[in-house]
Amino acid sequence: MLVGYARVSSSVQETHLQMDALRAAGVRRVFSEKTSSVGDRPQLRCALQVLGPGKVLVVYKLDRVARSLKDLLNILEAIHNSGAGFRSLTEPIDTSSAVGLFIVQILGAVGQFERSLIRERAIAGQVAAYSRGVRWGGQPRALTSEDALEVFKLRETGLFTIPMLADIFDCSESTVWRSIWDASQTESRVKRLPVLGRYM
Repeated sequence: MLVGYARVSSSVQETHLQMDALRAAGVRRVFSEKTSSVGDRPQLRCALQVLGPGKVLVVYKLDRVARSLKDLLNILEAIHNSGAGFRSLTEPIDTSSAVGLFIVQILGAVGQFERSLIRERAIAGQVAAYSRGVRWGGQPRALTSEDALEVFKLRETGLFTIPMLADIFDCSESTVWRSIWDASQTESRVKRLPVLGRYM
């Protein structure tokens, strides 16, 4: 089964071209995002949640689904974890073909190299700042209680890693871990509450 995803761009505020191409490719169910990639992407989350073995997420173009290479790799990891496949209609990326899978592996290697460079620069910056007497870092964005509950539910599906959730909700990984812990404790307390009907 083919599952489509479409999203408007900053220059084109309609998805007609994408929708036509997806339908021509045989996609019958499409999740369409009417907002830019800067904010939350609820339709993308919905699309990822319905994926499973035998299903394929189809997009018109890579930049319609991902904001960056890191974002793309996180999304591809979620798709892989669900047992589904991925296909771009305008680029040679189709995880069901040898060439498409090879390109995804190249992207993964590039992403790993990019993360190593960023980490080295970050460490060098921290050392330089510390030597000048400057303390490094600031406060990460805290999640609302609704976002924290959503993080917990998405993590429970087994499709989303901690880095993926941190990227989706624009917060630190430690914030994601804390949100999951708090939500799990809340749910545990709710399960332990007595049923009032037993005492009435």
